[in-house]
Amino acid sequence: MDGGNSGSESDNYDWNTEDELEIENFHSSSSNITVPNGEANSGSGEALDSSPQNDEEIDSDFHSSDVEGCSFDDDSDIDSFSDDEEIPPVSEKNVKLKKLVKMGYEVQEASVAMERCGVDASLEELIEFLCTAQVAKAEDALMAPEEKPRCSDHTNKNKRRYYECEVLGRKRPRDIEKKTFDEDDENVHLPNPMIGFGVPTDESFSITLRTLPEAAVGPPYFYYENVALAPKGSWQTISRFLYDIEPEFVDSKYFCAAARKRGYVHNLPIQNRYPLLPLPPHTVHEAFPLTKKWWPSWDDRTQLNCLQTAYASAKLTERIRKALENYEGTPPEEVRKYVLNECRKWNLVWVGRNKVAPLEPDEVEMLLGFPRNHTRGGGISRIDRYKSLGNSFQVDTVAYHLSVLKDLYPNGINLLSLFSGIGGAEVALYRLGIPLKNVVSVEKSEVNRSIVRSWWDQTNQKGNLFDFDDVQLLDGARLEYYMELFGGFDLVVGGSPCNNLAGSNRVSRDGLEGKESALFYDYFRILDLVKNIMAKGH
Repeated sequence: MDGGNSGSESDNYDWNTEDELEIENFHSSSSNITVPNGEANSGSGEALDSSPQNDEEIDSDFHSSDVEGCSFDDDSDIDSFSDDEEIPPVSEKNVKLKKLVKMGYEVQEASVAMERCGVDASLEELIEFLCTAQVAKAEDALMAPEEKPRCSDHTNKNKRRYYECEVLGRKRPRDIEKKTFDEDDENVHLPNPMIGFGVPTDESFSITLRTLPEAAVGPPYFYYENVALAPKGSWQTISRFLYDIEPEFVDSKYFCAAARKRGYVHNLPIQNRYPLLPLPPHTVHEAFPLTKKWWPSWDDRTQLNCLQTAYASAKLTERIRKALENYEGTPPEEVRKYVLNECRKWNLVWVGRNKVAPLEPDEVEMLLGFPRNHTRGGGISRIDRYKSLGNSFQVDTVAYHLSVLKDLYPNGINLLSLFSGIGGAEVALYRLGIPLKNVVSVEKSEVNRSIVRSWWDQTNQKGNLFDFDDVQLLDGARLEYYMELFGGFDLVVGGSPCNNLAGSNRVSRDGLEGKESALFYDYFRILDLVKNIMAKGH
């Protein structure tokens, strides 16, 4: 994995998704927008009193009123910062700080972004970082805390140290020990375009061969997903534990109509991949043709941003309508900028004249490749549906990677699914026509487990589903029992899209040292157990 400095890293980020193009032309005027003869609106939708006599300014501060069900308090993940802090003069860092403050960001907030992204990060990267952090603040306020999983015998930091040095009373394999990363090697370079070893929509680029370390060769095969823009050093740690395999970074905008930047560490073959058919819609208008009638010419989005776990409120869409209805034709530039900023932030689509709306859960299901009503009913609330979908796999992307298993397992597969959410991997394998013989699933959310069980019953699966709510229950003895019962696992799937590694949580979360992100070490522990039990059996 590349270990260059962050100065060149920004050049390798893919800033071409439709939701991010706005950043290239983003300057201070978009933070304080004047709406002539109309209601003033903030960049985040905060309404001010309208005045027909005076132009009103739109403040760019973020407000919870734009997120359905949100309320902020002192326990919010993002600390409140003072606007009175002084910025030292001169250096390039301070120039960027001044620009960010002029745009409406607070000094300490901007400083945290520069620390996390690196002093050489571009202004565009810093703005994207701050934007996603604001959305994360809304999401965290929206969601009630879930019951914490049972604590293990080690603290999270001790767990990391423990698994780095010893697994089940023995030294780590030498092939894991041989490679280390120092501070200079912690910046990962993301490819541009983010197409991994190739995507079905671009046949001009494809890698079909790679060499894996001997200890990594399957079976069992493993597949681990996480957000591409994880905190500094996270990908190096994940790669180091998973046999020094470099991540395959893919943006799901090449598979559907919404961006979703993810990295995958796996030992799957990469030749003879094929996509699910029919191919899903790749643009907003293909996915939602009824929106085309109302889509204004000045909204140049063709794809949506990454689908989040929160959604915009009715109050925000009302403010957008009021900001637009004062104008017969094309609204002024400052109004367009305000509206586009909110549309990109919240994935709003046009449903009528001057009317935008957030995506419905069934529309999100379709974009992510799940069957209609996959998360609907059974006592699952609308908020829970958004949360579960926002933390899920994009099925078409995952299925493309897993498609190589169909010829290897024509009679079916035994799957170990860790932190499996709403069953993205299971749905992908099912849609590929790979029978699910036995699935052992670990997922702490009762809502998500209920969704998977319901899908399992509705699709008349012939195999066996064993689900657990606590990863600590899956110890060596229990794993050995199941592996003796049906002959071992063919595939071990895992991911951590909803924990401290999530890109939208980068400002205040703590990467692989976080309470939830430490589950990655459980993934490695269990994968290592599976490999050793199978090796012992052979």
